[in-house]
Amino acid sequence: MPDNKRSQIITQGTQHAPSRAMLRAVGFGDGDFNKPIVGVANGYSTITPCNKGLNELSLKAELALRKAGAMPQMFGTITVSDGISMGTEGMKYSLVSREVIADSIETCVQGGSMDGVIAIGGCDKNMPGAMIAIARMNVPAIFVYGGTIKPGHYKNQDLTVVSVFEAVGQHSAHKIDDEELLQIERHACPGAGSCGGMYTANTMSSAFEAMGMSLPYSSTMSAEDDEKLISAGQSAEALVNAIKKQILPRDIITRQSIENAIAVIMAVGGSTNAILHFLAIAHAANVEWCIDDFERIRAKVPVLCDLKPSGRYVAADLHQAGGIPQVMKMLLNHGLLHGDCITISGQTIAEVLKDIPDTPRADQHVIRQWNNPMYAQGHLAILKGNLSTEGCVAKISGIKNPKITGPARVFESEETCMAAIMARKIQPGDVVVIRYEGPKGGPGMREMLSPTAALIGEGLGDSVGLITDGRFSGGTYGMVVGHVAPEAFVGGTIALVQEGDSITIDAEQRLLQLNVPDDVLAQRRAAWQPPQPRYARGVLAKYAKLVSSASAGAITD
Repeated sequence: MPDNKRSQIITQGTQHAPSRAMLRAVGFGDGDFNKPIVGVANGYSTITPCNKGLNELSLKAELALRKAGAMPQMFGTITVSDGISMGTEGMKYSLVSREVIADSIETCVQGGSMDGVIAIGGCDKNMPGAMIAIARMNVPAIFVYGGTIKPGHYKNQDLTVVSVFEAVGQHSAHKIDDEELLQIERHACPGAGSCGGMYTANTMSSAFEAMGMSLPYSSTMSAEDDEKLISAGQSAEALVNAIKKQILPRDIITRQSIENAIAVIMAVGGSTNAILHFLAIAHAANVEWCIDDFERIRAKVPVLCDLKPSGRYVAADLHQAGGIPQVMKMLLNHGLLHGDCITISGQTIAEVLKDIPDTPRADQHVIRQWNNPMYAQGHLAILKGNLSTEGCVAKISGIKNPKITGPARVFESEETCMAAIMARKIQPGDVVVIRYEGPKGGPGMREMLSPTAALIGEGLGDSVGLITDGRFSGGTYGMVVGHVAPEAFVGGTIALVQEGDSITIDAEQRLLQLNVPDDVLAQRRAAWQPPQPRYARGVLAKYAKLVSSASAGAITD
């Protein structure tokens, strides 16, 4: 749009006097109709601590936009709390909410002919939902993360919400009593902010900073610290500058900047969900990207940070140790970042990192020195084989044995699997199969944190494998494989597995194999019948009809 004014469509000319009349009612004055109109996509809610502090950030951004010469228009968007919905039917709406968030932001910004948007989010799907919309619309935009929660404390240990899920398994195994479980629950989440480890929210915020769509250091700030408010104001100022210079999202979101983002995700030990979300973001931005690209980057990027879930520290510790800029500078120095990628500020990545030290401080242990990484290669591996011809995702950090072959224990839903785990019916050497939880089959591709955390809590994390066409929480670790595609609902091989079949998970060979002869599988396939959809009406039914395979990002457009 010429002159940086999409909003002039609705504010200029005598025929649009009614539009101006309505805008006057929400605070516009005579001098405001020539200013850029900027949407403030506010994800505030009291549904979850992740989003509890977002209204303050939105108000700060609104004030900063006015001071910078723009006219803000605030609107709301939704959230689903993964931590609260985990293990329930409600978790089916989590991934769906990514699409609802994207659609709602696109609808408001495009419907209002806004000149730009500042998206402010907290819980896991807020970030990819906002970035999908931003990439689709291609109007100047910036993302502001609501911030990480500070760690809880009990018995001299840092706690996160995942500590509670694992405590449930410990309690089931009689390793802790009722009182210990209660105290962990009471202390795990001390205030506002998103889950504190390098789980999905902190993974995506870190990736957006690395991609250039958020300001430096903003991705690891704590929600309750003053610097988060200051950063929200600075983000608004940066956006107004981007509107003036017409720095567009697709100038920033490129194949090279996505490679930067994935390199950082590998270096910090990020969530498996990032693979699903970046497939969707790349699609929205018309960037050529496929599931095999993640494996290409994994092979050359070490894991540099000792962060939960499999490590010791939380995102607030990473911030104090130098944050994402320190990690990025190390990657840049070793040829693993594209330094010429542009950022929302107009600077290149190399310019942004110019004054960052080449090596992390010696007085911290969160970011390892380059010659002493946690792992020599990245931790998110793409596995293929007859059980997942389109590919699946294994998180191979924090496991002692990267290979397991064992008998299948087959479950048609998360609930039936969880009941078996709690009844102590899963034994060392088993390979648990949870199916019909994929994008179409669930529908909604639920996260399996409850069963995986329960296995960890019972001490089975290194001796039991688990595969699913559903997803995993960013808090998951162990011998687990998710996003198995094709999923069971569309007749993927995972639908043909029978109790006791031999399954091999081999992270080193990047293999997921059902050890059953091809002729037997052909007989099973001929006898297989697709199940009836679990929902006939409503948003889940619509989602199931539209959604793609997980190997393409579970996209709906």
